[in-house]
Amino acid sequence: MKEIKRISFSELKNWTECPYRHKLIHIDKLPYFSGNEYTAFGTAIHYLCENIVNKDIEDKYGFFLKKFEEELSILDCDLNQKLIREMKIQSKLLSNLILPELKKVFGDYAVVSVEEEILEDIDEVESCGRKFKGFIDLVLKTSDGKYHIIDWKTCSWGWDSRRKSAPMTTYQLVYYKNYFSKKHNIDPKNIEVHFALLKRTAKKDNVEIYRVTAGKKKTQNSLKMLEKAAINIERKNFIKNRLSCKYCKFYKTEYCT
Repeated sequence: MKEIKRISFSELKNWTECPYRHKLIHIDKLPYFSGNEYTAFGTAIHYLCENIVNKDIEDKYGFFLKKFEEELSILDCDLNQKLIREMKIQSKLLSNLILPELKKVFGDYAVVSVEEEILEDIDEVESCGRKFKGFIDLVLKTSDGKYHIIDWKTCSWGWDSRRKSAPMTTYQLVYYKNYFSKKHNIDPKNIEVHFALLKRTAKKDNVEIYRVTAGKKKTQNSLKMLEKAAINIERKNFIKNRLSCKYCKFYKTEYCT
C-alpha cells in the first residue's frame, strides 16, 4: 500500500527552524526528541484534561499523579527529584481549576470531540500531494451554535504578548480551524480557536484560556508557509539554518558539522 504523504504542524515548525534538521529527523529518521520531567508533566496534564471533560473523576489530582508517575518511570535519564516534588505541588492546584475555567469561559457547552484526528487534503495551495495531519485536543460547542477548538499548553509562568501573537504559535490553531472546517463542512465563521495555558509557577490565573484570531488573511499566510515547506521538502532542498544551531542536538556531531 502506498504511504500517504502528510505534514503536521510540529513537522512544519521543525522545517521553518532548520530544513536540514527536518531532514535528519523526518527523512533520515534519526532520534532527536527525548523525554524529561517536563514532558512527563505535560503528558500527564494532557491526559487529565482529555479525561475529565467526559468522565466524572472525583480525585483529579490523584488521577494526574498516577499518570505522572507512569511517565516518569519510563524516562531514561537522571531525574531531578526536587523539580518533581515541585511539579506535584503545582499540579494539585491546576488539576482542580481546569473544569471551572472551561465553565467560566464557555458557559453551557457540549463536548464534541477529544483528541480528534485531522487528516485532510491540502488542496488550497500546492502541497505535492500531502495531507495535513494533526490531533485537536478538545472541541466544544456552545449554546450559540459556535464550535470552539482548544489546544492545551503546559508552561511555567505563562506567555508574553509577543509569544501569544507570533505566527509560528498561532498558525497551529489556524490550521486546525481550516481543516476541521473542511472535515465537517462547517462554516469557518462558526469556529473559534483558543489556547489554554496550564501554568505551573504562576501566582494567579494558573489556567488561562484565550482566543486566537484566525481570519482569512492569516489563513492565507499560513497556507503560503505550508506550500513553501511542501515544495522544498519534495525538491529535497534541505538548507542548514546556522542561526538554529545553538540548541540543536545535532550541532557539531557526525550528522551536522
